[in-house]
Amino acid sequence: MNTTTSNATRYDTAIEADPDLPTVRIVRDFDAPPDRVFRAWTDAELVVKWLGPNTTTMRIDTWEARTGGSYRYAAWRDGEEIARFYGSFHELRPNERLVQTFTYEGVPDGVCLETITFEDLGGGRTRVNALSVVDTMEGRDAMIASGMEVGVVEGYEKLDDLLAQ
Repeated sequence: MNTTTSNATRYDTAIEADPDLPTVRIVRDFDAPPDRVFRAWTDAELVVKWLGPNTTTMRIDTWEARTGGSYRYAAWRDGEEIARFYGSFHELRPNERLVQTFTYEGVPDGVCLETITFEDLGGGRTRVNALSVVDTMEGRDAMIASGMEVGVVEGYEKLDDLLAQ
């Protein structure tokens, strides 16, 4: 189902946990070409505008979006830091693919490997396909139980608005 709000089309976000593997797959379409969507994923000035739920803001400590680079950021709510995340950029293939690790600082042994692809659908549209591989089924289930779905869906809606500008 598609809806339109503030001049941006809203597409459904598919979030699937494989019952047999410690993975989460997220698939979402955007009304922008791959170069613009990829840039929104890798440009720190854009990332802070859309990543995460509506109730938080993001503050970046480090953001080196390049193959071999790293990142560290914190989520804030009502003037208080509520979570901190960090990882490494393993591969950036412009407008096509991004491979990174993702770690919630509260669970430093729970490193997640994420592969995000940017598929050109033509007509100025892009399908983002993100696969997260978690080290254990318990870690995967904890990630889902953390409210991740709200953050992903609301973040992608903010990204819709950003890409519509």
